[in-house]
Amino acid sequence: MTKGFLQYILRNKIRGGAIVEDIWRRFEILLKEEPKLNGALAGISIRSRKTGELIYEHLGDIRLHPASNMKLLTCAVALSVLGKDYTFQTELWMDGEIVNQKLIGNLLLKGKGDPTLLPDQFDQFARKIRELGINEITGNIIGDDSWYDGIRLSKDLNWSDETYYYGAQVSALTASPNEDFDSGSIILDISPGEAVQEKPIVKITPSTNYVQVINQAITIHSIMVEQPEELQINRIHGQNLIQIEGSIPINAEDVREWVAVWEPTNYALDLFYQSLVKHGVEHAGIITTGLTPKAATLLHTHYSIPLAELCHPFMKLSNNGHGEILVKELGKKIKGIGSWEAGLEVLDVQLREMGMDTAKLVIRDGSGISHVNLIPPNELSNFLYLIQENEWFPIFYQSLPEAGSTDRLVGGTLRDRLIGYSVQAKTGTIMGVSTLSGYLTTTLGEDLIFSVMLNNLLDEEEGPAIIDRLLTFIIEEKK
Repeated sequence: MTKGFLQYILRNKIRGGAIVEDIWRRFEILLKEEPKLNGALAGISIRSRKTGELIYEHLGDIRLHPASNMKLLTCAVALSVLGKDYTFQTELWMDGEIVNQKLIGNLLLKGKGDPTLLPDQFDQFARKIRELGINEITGNIIGDDSWYDGIRLSKDLNWSDETYYYGAQVSALTASPNEDFDSGSIILDISPGEAVQEKPIVKITPSTNYVQVINQAITIHSIMVEQPEELQINRIHGQNLIQIEGSIPINAEDVREWVAVWEPTNYALDLFYQSLVKHGVEHAGIITTGLTPKAATLLHTHYSIPLAELCHPFMKLSNNGHGEILVKELGKKIKGIGSWEAGLEVLDVQLREMGMDTAKLVIRDGSGISHVNLIPPNELSNFLYLIQENEWFPIFYQSLPEAGSTDRLVGGTLRDRLIGYSVQAKTGTIMGVSTLSGYLTTTLGEDLIFSVMLNNLLDEEEGPAIIDRLLTFIIEEKK
């Protein structure tokens, strides 16, 4: 006969009974007998979702690296402060006048943090210019990214992450290659050459001359159909030169990699200029960055999708760029300064108002990529309990990855994990760290809140399987 130990605790308030002690003892054995946790730290906190009562903890008050579980805090504060309907704006301005279908002066594109600008949006801007009767610009095309400060990377970002989309630079004027909205990045699709010893074929999305590819890779023979590729992709620091080295088997599948650009403001300007050319707008000046003059005239405003929708790619796909943009936006809206420092101050104040003891936390960014961030599992599980009464909570909850759901924008980073179980939670991974925090329902129908943080792992890629084994034990509640 199966009997739920959590049912005993929650309904009968048993403390220290033999049955409860036996089950927790077996859970502790499960922890101790996990060989890959030798020398590691396993912080675990489990609460009743209904009462918030702490049911079980293991190193629950120890500060641990949360990795992308940090996004739980960023998302909640953004929904609370900015609101679910909040949108980011991008503005078209002119500094001059229109005479005989010519803009005598400068055209300005002012960004206000929108991470969702796609090539199609730049085409819309160009069409708007034509609708206004402008087919020639005598002055300059200027990008204004002054809504945020000029600091592009969070202070603890590892230099080796700069090449990749998850370490992309933050600018108030930026662009994304597709609807994952990985702002400040391009996509490389690399396929084998037509013959052995030929260079692989490289496609850049969106099409842009802002980055240049140095293709030094070769196509090689392949005996095994599933022989893995051995390509190395690196963007040279401080430049937009992307080196591709190594080899790819002639029968290999295409390789796709997201690469962060250097200076995303100019990347967005390049896409904007391409759209102007495509729509027949001539240009005599230069393309540069600068400030929008007070006397300039507003021509058009583009609004992003609302925050309630943005939360899905942010949380489901664990988009680091969104986390950092939201921090800067918090600073801009509340303190008038679009910086990490100002945004993190707002984050701290709001978290305290939500019931967190921020004196126990170390927070350095909005995405969790920092190895300096520290949060005790008990604080995080309590936070997840306290925020349930907020009107925006259903949006927050639905933004969490749903275990086992094959739909990428539902299951997100949990689509291949804990299949068949009712779990909605945020994953997290950085070097040596694997985390998962959120909400689950046991097989007996008990609703729980949990936070599991594994730190000091020799291989963080083994962390998810360990976490899933621990949670499966709790979900199934076998006696």
